Amino acid sequence: MDAAAKLGTHWANQDPVRREPDSGLINQTWIVGEPAWGVLQWVNPIFDPAIHHDIEAFTARLEEMGLTTPRLLPTSAGKLWAVDGSGCWRLMTHIPGRTLHRLSNVEQAAAAGHLVGRFHAALDAWEYTIQSPRRHIHDTTFHMAELHGACATIKNHPLAEEAGALGAEVLRGWAEWDGEMPRDRRFSHGDLKVSNLRFEAESDTAIGLIDLDTLGSMPISCEMGDAWRSWCNPAGEDDPDNVVFNLELFEASARAWLAAAPPLSDSERRSLVPGIERICLELAARFCADALRNTYFREDRERYPECGRHNLHRARGQLSLARSARSMRKECEAIVLAG
Repeated sequence: MDAAAKLGTHWANQDPVRREPDSGLINQTWIVGEPAWGVLQWVNPIFDPAIHHDIEAFTARLEEMGLTTPRLLPTSAGKLWAVDGSGCWRLMTHIPGRTLHRLSNVEQAAAAGHLVGRFHAALDAWEYTIQSPRRHIHDTTFHMAELHGACATIKNHPLAEEAGALGAEVLRGWAEWDGEMPRDRRFSHGDLKVSNLRFEAESDTAIGLIDLDTLGSMPISCEMGDAWRSWCNPAGEDDPDNVVFNLELFEASARAWLAAAPPLSDSERRSLVPGIERICLELAARFCADALRNTYFREDRERYPECGRHNLHRARGQLSLARSARSMRKECEAIVLAG
């Protein structure tokens, strides 16, 4: 894709663009300007363009409440996004700093928890109606059904036997999960993996959240379960043999988040720790299903030339992390319930 041409066509701007090396698994990203002032993205068609109405509303609210946030930059035609033959494009302001792919100390963990707590506090009691169609974000039952369907119907894939065996383990783990699924919902980011937080370039201070396509309303246990399964695994998503749920990182981030976040109901608080195992199992199911379908997560074909192998690798890591989180459940609940 000629990102520079898109920038010139839709935003009448000729500044240099460079591919973002930390580009995510779904969208494609370029940094605009020297020094950087913008982020240009090709938006995966899984996202309805109406999400940009939500992004505009959420970021305006966050900015009003004093948080650093990227903002959409309108096209030359005054639109929040542009659509052409190659798909949907957007331009947002750039938050300077650095991206981390794993947390390496408790200071980073506490900074992440504090920032996300402020984010939730800023959206607490805010009145807004979501504009974009509802997707199956953290709909664990749906994703387990998708995994079952993929393993049951895709038999001619070279990885079908391996994926089927792993999928059965994931489904068994879900059948044994015994956490609460509260009905209370809060405005949420929806994808709080560590790489979606920006940190200051020269310190461990977390300054803002990026990748806002999953903004919406969901149980807080799903929101924070997804955060902690990322923040508390120093091995990262691509090293299943060394996966472990780190209690020190959890305690530092949980205490900081609880101190900054709005008050929780008793059921919300009880649901937090089981939510970590739940989201690990959910992501394991998604990776395992996509190992067979190869329709969602982008794979690193240099490291994993065989189609689906990278996703199967990721699925094993998340299943291991689910088991590790479950083994730490009592200690984590003591931290959260003492809060």
